[in-house]
Amino acid sequence: MEMQDGAELCFPHLSNSSCKKPDYSLSELVLLHIILFSISVLTVMFNLLVIISVSHYRQLHTPTNILLLSLAVSDFLVGLLLMPGEIIRTTTCWFLGELVCFLYNYLSYIIPSASVGDMVLISIDRYVAICDPLHYPTRVTEGRVKLCVCLCWLCSALYSLLLVKDDLTLLGKHNSCYGECLIFIDDISGSVDLVLTFILPVTVIIVLYMRVFVVAVSQARAMRAHVTAAKLQLSVSIKTKKSELKAARTLGVLMIVFLICFIPYYCVSLLRANLLNSSSVSFVSFLFYFNSCLNPVVYALFYPWFRKAVKFILTLQILQPGSCQATIL
Repeated sequence: MEMQDGAELCFPHLSNSSCKKPDYSLSELVLLHIILFSISVLTVMFNLLVIISVSHYRQLHTPTNILLLSLAVSDFLVGLLLMPGEIIRTTTCWFLGELVCFLYNYLSYIIPSASVGDMVLISIDRYVAICDPLHYPTRVTEGRVKLCVCLCWLCSALYSLLLVKDDLTLLGKHNSCYGECLIFIDDISGSVDLVLTFILPVTVIIVLYMRVFVVAVSQARAMRAHVTAAKLQLSVSIKTKKSELKAARTLGVLMIVFLICFIPYYCVSLLRANLLNSSSVSFVSFLFYFNSCLNPVVYALFYPWFRKAVKFILTLQILQPGSCQATIL
């Protein structure tokens, strides 16, 4: 191996065993760090507002919002842990050691897997709410939803451990030099991961939302007919149906944004399942993580309760005694 210039090495004192620094000029590096860290900070702040809103205000303690809370927690962790780690991996040398590298890789599987699970649970929630509204209150309860969320995170942790267990036996064995942190999975594990966290969940989400869309259209037509008839006794049920349909549309937008950010990552991963460290993979990884910043924006655009809760938080009204009982909806 030809000796590299010490100034270009991550660890000049290690000579040939050190990785070469990424080839960025100072201005490019500063610009990248400003943009990417800004997105990371915004992701943390936006999702923290969602977490505080749903956790604090009792009126928001509904099954659907519990699922949104779980999704916000995973998005918060993406901004707090995964985005900074990806920035370090792709724009500079990895100085945090092999153990931290393993933990980062482990979390990079747990958190997205939990997000995918949350999306599937949200699809099921909307499917039951729209397609079987009479049984929704009894079938989808807060207790059952909380149990499903806990199982989702537990299964994600166990499943991710199976994917990275080889790295645990010998830390850093897939790194070709010091200053590198690679994500490595073999062909079999990569194929299983592709099915379990991409093909199967996306299929379930698309099928359920196609069914929800068909039923929502028919219900919207029925509601217009009821409104035309102007029957007062149906006003409450019509209002409830409108609320459920609006929630379905909002969460449908959430699903579309998720799929737009989600699909490119697995398409690139499918082409390069063994070594996820190229610039193209880094780009689609950031696109996938950027979805965590977009989700609260969707809430702000479509949920009046979220805008109202944020106003209460920013004006510190949340600190007043009994504020958790405030009317948000």
